[in-house]
Amino acid sequence: MKKQQRRKNTETQDSRPKTQDPRPPAKNRGHPCSVSVLVLFLACFPAFAEAGKYSGGSGEPNDPYRIATAEDLNDIGNRPEDWNKHFILINDVNIADYAGTAFSIIGDISNPFTGVFDGQGHRVRNFTWTSSGTQLIGLFGYVGYGGQIKNLGMENVSINAGNGSYVGGLAGLNYRGTITDCYSTGSISGTGTKVGGLVGCNYSGFSTITGSHFTGSVSGDYEAGGLVGRNYGQITNCDSTGKVTGKIYVGGLVGANYNNGSVSTCYSRANVSGDYDVGGLVGRNCETGGIANCYSTGSVTGNDEVGGLVGDNYNGTITRCYSVGSVAGLDEVGGLVGVNEFCELICDEWGRCRWECYSGTVTDSFWDIETSGQSESPAGTGKTTAQMKTRSTFTESGWDFVGETANGTQDVWDICETTNYSRFVRQIPRGDFACPDGVDFVDFAILASAWQTVPNDANWNVACDISQPKDNFIDELDLAIFCENWLEGTSP
Repeated sequence: MKKQQRRKNTETQDSRPKTQDPRPPAKNRGHPCSVSVLVLFLACFPAFAEAGKYSGGSGEPNDPYRIATAEDLNDIGNRPEDWNKHFILINDVNIADYAGTAFSIIGDISNPFTGVFDGQGHRVRNFTWTSSGTQLIGLFGYVGYGGQIKNLGMENVSINAGNGSYVGGLAGLNYRGTITDCYSTGSISGTGTKVGGLVGCNYSGFSTITGSHFTGSVSGDYEAGGLVGRNYGQITNCDSTGKVTGKIYVGGLVGANYNNGSVSTCYSRANVSGDYDVGGLVGRNCETGGIANCYSTGSVTGNDEVGGLVGDNYNGTITRCYSVGSVAGLDEVGGLVGVNEFCELICDEWGRCRWECYSGTVTDSFWDIETSGQSESPAGTGKTTAQMKTRSTFTESGWDFVGETANGTQDVWDICETTNYSRFVRQIPRGDFACPDGVDFVDFAILASAWQTVPNDANWNVACDISQPKDNFIDELDLAIFCENWLEGTSP
């Protein structure tokens, strides 16, 4: 039983002056209809009244503001009155000229961004920030209730936040907002708390991050994560790759997952190192935080409470997860989790004391005893590498795999037995029909054998119908998709 003494984590009105009668004195007035004509003109063509604002649009859902330049993007941060409007990015933007603290961050503690920003698949490059003590750092400082950011890439981000907190490559704080299909790459560092590759803090159970990822390095003293530093919300279909370092609560994907926070169908390939509560996926999972259908493959090193998947699982749940990375530490080290119980000494006013302990729940979860270098874990089941690359290890424990329906019909997982570990179906490129993994000539031969067939033909192969939407015919549409994925493969 461990005695833990570490501390808990603790639209504006129009202010334009009223204009005077624009007409000259009566004796100098021109045609009596001239002013009326001007007013009518401005009413019919409002763009002339606000010439030069962004690159067009009115900010309404059916006519969003168009962001085309670095100046446009920076100008959003100077207009809090627009932070509840709609925006679209119409091309890639390089904001390298706004270095140091020059960029005007969008959304702050008094005026969160509650609008919609659609990147439309474009990228913002070279967001650079260097400061000390500043809070809410990211392209968006604070995404508030109802705010949406989607389809946006942040490339070559470089943030040195000093001792600032709420730091992320995309957003410092997401409070009841939605972040969908976004990513960031680069370096995010600071000595403060809540530092993440994409989002510093995903706060509230109504805050969601979906289909997003981070590649690069993250460094933060307290609550540092490859994707999110601290999470209370919902994180789904996300991943991280690279390196994460910190001191306390350090995770490959999430530093700390609290209060019914959910991490599902996510993975991390990041190498993680820290002092306390260090995990390949999540540093600390506590207070009914939940992790389901996730895995981690990176190496994990630390001093105390170190686990391949989770460092400290205090009163949290872990379901159908696995880890395979090497794990090393000095005290309380486990292949899957470092610690699965939290104990504290409770004393009343008369000096009578007792221990209260809270255990986490781990179900149908595994770690590789060979690659991890760990034969023990407070929870989970250790397996050999061969067993970890065998389908039945997982299907017999209720994992939903392609080709079976006993465990569900969502087809979450698939495996190339003896070659790779289990991975998500969404990771497998279209056109990868056969093991070993990768789209190559073996897969081309399978496609060729089903060429020009429809259902009920002798050589029909439904797996080869990869065009979208599926049309029940193997033809040039499927071949085009196959060629787009040629030689693409995935690793565990």
